[in-house]
Amino acid sequence: MKRDIKWGIIGLGGIAHKFATDLLLVQNCSLEAVASRSIAKSEAFSKKYNSSEFYGSYEELVQNNSIDIVYIATPHNSHERYAMLALEHQKAVLCEKPFAINKKQVFNMIEASKKNQVFLMEAMWSRFIPSIVEIKKRIDKGEIGELKYIHADFSFKANTSIQRIYDKNLGGGSLLDIGIYPVFLAYLFLGIPSDITAKAHFYDSGADSQLALLFNYKNAQALLFSSFNSTSKREAKISGTLGEIIINMPWNETNSFSIQENNENAKSISLPTIGKGYTHEIIECNLCLQEHKLESNKWSHKNSLDLITLLDKIRKKIDLSYSEDKI
Repeated sequence: MKRDIKWGIIGLGGIAHKFATDLLLVQNCSLEAVASRSIAKSEAFSKKYNSSEFYGSYEELVQNNSIDIVYIATPHNSHERYAMLALEHQKAVLCEKPFAINKKQVFNMIEASKKNQVFLMEAMWSRFIPSIVEIKKRIDKGEIGELKYIHADFSFKANTSIQRIYDKNLGGGSLLDIGIYPVFLAYLFLGIPSDITAKAHFYDSGADSQLALLFNYKNAQALLFSSFNSTSKREAKISGTLGEIIINMPWNETNSFSIQENNENAKSISLPTIGKGYTHEIIECNLCLQEHKLESNKWSHKNSLDLITLLDKIRKKIDLSYSEDKI
């Protein structure tokens, strides 16, 4: 019988609440401890989600010997710091996307995972959504032929009073926060582009508020868009020589998609998520820990390195740098 996996959470903002809600839906695991810089916030979170322990510092949490894996949901600029802290204390890590600010930081995290022989994964939760998993299987089997075109966007009118949205010191901007989703989709199905065209608009802070991308491949293209300035349907389309797939809104957490082959009537396929959908990456982490893996086969260390390399290239195209790039 496989043992239960005990989780800890570092950073208790909005996404941590969604994650904890889904964690309670997953069998064979439990929420052992939570940590915030505010002990009152930590205690309230603990009571709401019934964790065994709560702490007023992240250092205390990683010293809890009962914890198997830590979910890191702090601002982007601190991902590397707290991932390294957990890894050095022999804790497996699921770290929110983006994995870190740049490729150098991601490389450091992966090296620490290998050195300490503990599991590490980027929380690219869309990769584990049942519909995305099924779409990849169908495309890999050639159901819509050779891929020629992908369109994906992710836009919403953001509340700019939320500091992490626009503050460069926190790794703010649409690319790292939401643009990463369309970039992920293009990478998942088409790989690394041969050429990237990128145009952005910016906040006064210097962080990007809106971004348009064209990825060019030998035999395909991808049009991608992210914005904090307006709201979009958040649909995605994948077109091939034998048909197309429409991923229904919001595509990054979808419950369904349609597939049309050879000009036949489109077939709708429904694959509901469990809860919000974070459940599926949680299940993947639990399985990897039970099998003593250092990385997931579905979203590997190389995948995360490839993705951050793309994000670094895009930032260079739009002349967007962070203080971490100078270290």
